[in-house]
Amino acid sequence: MTQMLAGRTALVTGSTSGIGLAMATALAAQGANIIINGFGDAAAIEAERAKLETNHGITAFYSPTDMTDGQAIAAMFADAATRFGGVDILINNAGMQHVAPIDAFPIDKWDQIIALNMSAAFHAMRAAIPQMKAKKWGRIISTASAHSKAASPFKSAYVTAKHGLVGLTKTAALEVATHGITVNAISPGYVWTPLVEKQIPDTMAARGLTREQVINDVLLEAQPTKEFVTSDQVAALAVFLCSDAAAQITGANLSIDGGWTAA
Repeated sequence: MTQMLAGRTALVTGSTSGIGLAMATALAAQGANIIINGFGDAAAIEAERAKLETNHGITAFYSPTDMTDGQAIAAMFADAATRFGGVDILINNAGMQHVAPIDAFPIDKWDQIIALNMSAAFHAMRAAIPQMKAKKWGRIISTASAHSKAASPFKSAYVTAKHGLVGLTKTAALEVATHGITVNAISPGYVWTPLVEKQIPDTMAARGLTREQVINDVLLEAQPTKEFVTSDQVAALAVFLCSDAAAQITGANLSIDGGWTAA
């Protein structure tokens, strides 16, 4: 079977687990070489990297780059040019969350979330776009959120960053529209990932709720389907956006949220 992305190289930030790892796996299944990125247990990351190569017959490389460091991001792309001849597909997926009222929101958490969830995408795009222009082909996809379209209380930094990420997506799409490069955002609702699981205790504390109440009355309350989105569903949409069929989809913010933002 022909692999749609054979010979391409994809860099997926925040891809050692969750949505990012699902995206990296789906792209590898289509023949793309993969650069995974993120933090975690070294042995577990190496196992995932090796699995990508073994299962899909591609080359997979792990970059430990800190996505809050603009200079380190530029160096990662320079390394990708040496190893793979440049990046064809960039998925800005690295992110974090912190839940607290604005008047008690830790300043260091605000700065970290803005840097990782929004500014990292700028630094990555700035480095990737020249490589894509040289090839006259590229796909840039950013994992936004239903919170790029609708706000929730106690998530000021996250909501701000995701709204900004979509603005960056639209601007970049217009700038590279004649270079064979598309730039889009995917906005999932609640996906059962480590990021979501880790915010449950903070939400319990902020709202005075039990774990079950947070899951059913806060998280899934927003989604009319009353089901979590899966990482594989988000990954499948990313793969489609990399296809020739999606060549005229650019500057879009595509919802995959069980109907959350339909109203």
